[in-house]
Amino acid sequence: MMDPTTDNAGNTGDAGTARASLEALRAEIAKAVVGQDPAVTGLVVALLCRGHVLLEGVPGVAKTLLVRALASALELGTKRVQFTPDLMPSDVTGSLVYDTRTAEFSFQEGPVFTNLLLADEINRTPPKTQSSLLEAMEERQVTVDGTPRPLPEPFLVAATQNPVEYEGTYPLPEAQLDRFLLKLTIPLPSRQDEIDVLTRHASGFNPRDLRAAGVRPVAGPADLEAARAAVAKTTVSPEITAYVVDICRATRESPSLTLGVSPRGATALLATSRAWAWLTGRDYVIPDDVKALALPTLRHRVQLRPEAEMEGVTADSVINAILTHVPVPR
Repeated sequence: MMDPTTDNAGNTGDAGTARASLEALRAEIAKAVVGQDPAVTGLVVALLCRGHVLLEGVPGVAKTLLVRALASALELGTKRVQFTPDLMPSDVTGSLVYDTRTAEFSFQEGPVFTNLLLADEINRTPPKTQSSLLEAMEERQVTVDGTPRPLPEPFLVAATQNPVEYEGTYPLPEAQLDRFLLKLTIPLPSRQDEIDVLTRHASGFNPRDLRAAGVRPVAGPADLEAARAAVAKTTVSPEITAYVVDICRATRESPSLTLGVSPRGATALLATSRAWAWLTGRDYVIPDDVKALALPTLRHRVQLRPEAEMEGVTADSVINAILTHVPVPR
């Protein structure tokens, strides 16, 4: 049987199986997390695009549980780092340790050596430690003492952060924000969802025991590889490419922004639009795919003018206005 990632015959059977498996993630994660379908979809899109995700929300809205449930449902290795003000870069990447028995230094891997790294409350640690993730996120390797050490594949950083107005937080540098493919906002649950959460806990649900909650692997690395190969074949017309460019260029001309979307951001929007198109069952991208992914892909890549912030303008409102005014290809 041929590897689905190298099949040149145009067979889409493996890709269809992979799509069904990834769609099953929602139902599986819902056994542990109530009402966060958009965030689940965003994490799957990031995995398909080999990107990273920034999850923002107030404490207690199940950001950590969401990532752990995803890792369990995908049968991926996962590790968690609680970012604190005294965390050192070597606590994330690993370091050389002297072995008294051999009288030599050996490398001790840090928690970044995993498939899905949960960087919890990343904006509670100083910029020096935040930046320790840059090489891992961009190059998928860690260099210690001049030796590059590759990270496992697949590799995704899911970083959670509290809203920046919370005390004890450090704003992420623009260079690091731009390395995140998506920024997903995790809202407070609706009244009914919150009732469902409390009902589950009253029935004995233990968020630390996902197996007992019934979360089982429904997809794996092979499904991801087949899906990524299929996404890479998703057709993008010249009109859609121009539409993505026009949206990103409009952010650079907006009077409400001091910083618009870079070409890297435009590339990211094209990639996420392709992944979303494939997930919804199409092998070509339409303008609605671009619109659907514009906010999570672009909101963290723009910077508001201080006077616009004082007037209550948000990054999301600026991007929505741009989507309204940029001509849509037919």
